[in-house]
Amino acid sequence: MTENDAILALIALFEREGYLRVEPAILQPADVFVDLSGEDIRRRMFVTQDASGAELCLRPEYTIPVCLQHLHTHGAEPAGYSYGGPVFRMRAGENGEFLQAGLESIGRTDLSAADAEILGVALEGLAQIDGPPSPRVRLGDMGLLNALIDALGVSPAAKRRLVRAIVSGQGLESLMASEAQGATEHAGLLAAIEGQAPQAAKAFVEDILSIAGIARVGGRSAGEIAERFLARAANRTGLPDAARDVIERYLKIAGDPDQAAFAISQLASESGLDLDHALRAFEERTGFMAARGLPVETFAFSATFARNLDYYTGFIFEVQDPRRSDGKPVVGGGRYDGLLAHLGAEAPIPAVGCSFWLDRIVDKAR
Repeated sequence: MTENDAILALIALFEREGYLRVEPAILQPADVFVDLSGEDIRRRMFVTQDASGAELCLRPEYTIPVCLQHLHTHGAEPAGYSYGGPVFRMRAGENGEFLQAGLESIGRTDLSAADAEILGVALEGLAQIDGPPSPRVRLGDMGLLNALIDALGVSPAAKRRLVRAIVSGQGLESLMASEAQGATEHAGLLAAIEGQAPQAAKAFVEDILSIAGIARVGGRSAGEIAERFLARAANRTGLPDAARDVIERYLKIAGDPDQAAFAISQLASESGLDLDHALRAFEERTGFMAARGLPVETFAFSATFARNLDYYTGFIFEVQDPRRSDGKPVVGGGRYDGLLAHLGAEAPIPAVGCSFWLDRIVDKAR
């Protein structure tokens, strides 16, 4: 089966399940991807400019373009979409242009059922295109991580740095090292803005940069650089020891969904934290997966499995092919309830979806 044949087979399945095929433009505004996926994506995009000087990029993924198209055509109304075509992103050891297929469910309020459906359809799609005979399913939950950090009373600035450390796979050790390095390198400036009102502190940093003749660094404006200094100043003291201990215990939790739910409930009880809402959503999702006939006992939850907080807000998953030695996923997705509000919706709109890396699947199926 070729990659184009795989797209046709997947789209046929997705449309039978009620996901209308769409095909957003290949040229997209670059800033929206950087704003929502972080500076790392800029280094991997193919960027150009239009006649006015505005940055454009070749579509690095489908989810954001599909969400923008949804807002223009449906607003807050529920809809399901499927897609299949080329995306463009620099990848180490892999082609920068590759075919991707996937589906997005936008606006459904039965969140747990929608999550289970996306994973179920993804696994059915893999079976139809001769995917891995025994795929490994890895689960995570940004909602649980978010609830835990909030229950610990971690400041917003510290929270963002903490999540970035977890997403990077380096954990709390990298956060501690970064704090120590930042305190040494910029101690004078951090001390100068510590305790100031945010606007006054930001103006102070922008003035310092202006005097130094600095307009942009690494694609960031003076205002953005100032915001980073403010975040660092707000978190100079780092995480309290008690919070750090709880987070370290949480990050060690792994197992099938039922085992994970029990361990997280136990941690919450012993730490005096209220995680009931996030845990109920987790357990309800597992129930819907089981009701669809999915082998949840074979799925592996890992608390260290996390993704960009600005993008993903709840359930996340990856499907891996055990025949691949590099561990790269063949399907990945999750819930991103805050994304459409970032893109201009008047209020958050629930959404969940997934994408197939067809070159990784077809290569092994030959």
